Amino acid sequence: MGQRSGLPDVAASDPPRVGRHGLEITLAVSRAYGVLREPVGKRVTAVIALADDPG
Repeated sequence: MGQRSGLPDVAASDPPRVGRHGLEITLAVSRAYGVLREPVGKRVTAVIALADDPG
């Protein structure tokens, strides 16, 4: 978590690390992402391109 904002941040790449890879994976597969503070918690949105023909 971001120390000051309480919003998620990306940790340095560390494959042996247990946990905290969610945002790292989201950034790897998305075109864009955003984080909004909500009255309770936060909302993370991501734009992911889908193939027109997965076959």
